[in-house]
Amino acid sequence: MDSHLPARHTASDYRFERFRTRLLIDDMTFGRNALGPGSPLPEFDLPTLDGGRFTSHALGRRPVLMVFGSRTCPVTESAVPILKRLHTQFGEKVRFVLVNTREAHPGQTIGQPTTAAEKHRHAQRLRLHHDIPFDVAVDDIDGTLHRAFTPKPNSAYLIDTTGTITFRFHWANDEPALRQALEQAASGNTVHGRSRAMARPLLRAVGHLPGIVTAAGSRTGHDVWRAAPPLAILGALSRFFPRLPADRRGPAAAATALIICAATAGLLAALT
Repeated sequence: MDSHLPARHTASDYRFERFRTRLLIDDMTFGRNALGPGSPLPEFDLPTLDGGRFTSHALGRRPVLMVFGSRTCPVTESAVPILKRLHTQFGEKVRFVLVNTREAHPGQTIGQPTTAAEKHRHAQRLRLHHDIPFDVAVDDIDGTLHRAFTPKPNSAYLIDTTGTITFRFHWANDEPALRQALEQAASGNTVHGRSRAMARPLLRAVGHLPGIVTAAGSRTGHDVWRAAPPLAILGALSRFFPRLPADRRGPAAAATALIICAATAGLLAALT
C-alpha cells in the first residue's frame, strides 16, 4: 500500500515525534484521489477494546459512522461529546466506531506510540478520558487504515452496509452535517456528499488546545507555536474565557483578536 501513497504518508513518516507546519497543511485538504463518496472500503481487520473486531468483511446490518481520532487532538476533544449525543439518538440504527490513530500532537507526557501494545494503551486512555459508549478500534502501529484514507486527525466517514463510503466529513465536530447525514442513514436513505466546513470546526476546537497541551506536555505547546502561530495565539487568547464552554472559547478568542487588530490599525493610522 505504501507505494501508492505520497512519501509523507509512508509508514516510516507516519509516526512523527514533533508537529510541523507541513502536517498542518496536509490536514487542511484532501487529495484528488482520496477516498470519498462512492469509494469502496480498503480491506482491514482491527481489534476493538472490548475484544471484538472491526473488519471490512463484516460491517453488520447497520450503516457505520467511522471516526478517526486521538487523545492529543483538540478537534477530537471537541468532537467526542457531539458524537456521544448523536450516538444516543442514532446508535440503534447506525454503528459508531472511533478508530484510534497516531497522536496528533505528541509531547513528553503523551508521546507517539512506538509499539502495538503502547498504541492499545493510548486507545484505552482515549476511551477512559471521554467515557466513550461505542466501539473504539485500534489501527496498527503504522496506521495502515488511517493512511489509506489520507490521514486527517479527526475525519469521519459514513459507510453503507455494502462497504461503500457515502459521506465524508473533514472534521468530526461538524455537528450539523453529521446530524443531517445520520438522520438520512437512520431512515434507510442513502445520502452522498462531503462536509468541507473548516472555520467553524477549527474555532470550536481551539478552546480545547490549552487542555491538550496540559495533558500531552509543554513540548506540544512549543510545537504549535512554531508550526501554527495563528492557532497558538487563538489558543492562548482562549484562556481568558474560562467561564465559557471550551467549544465557545475559540470564537471568543477570534473576536478578541479581530478587535485587537482593528484597534492597533486605528492607532497606527492616527500616529501617521
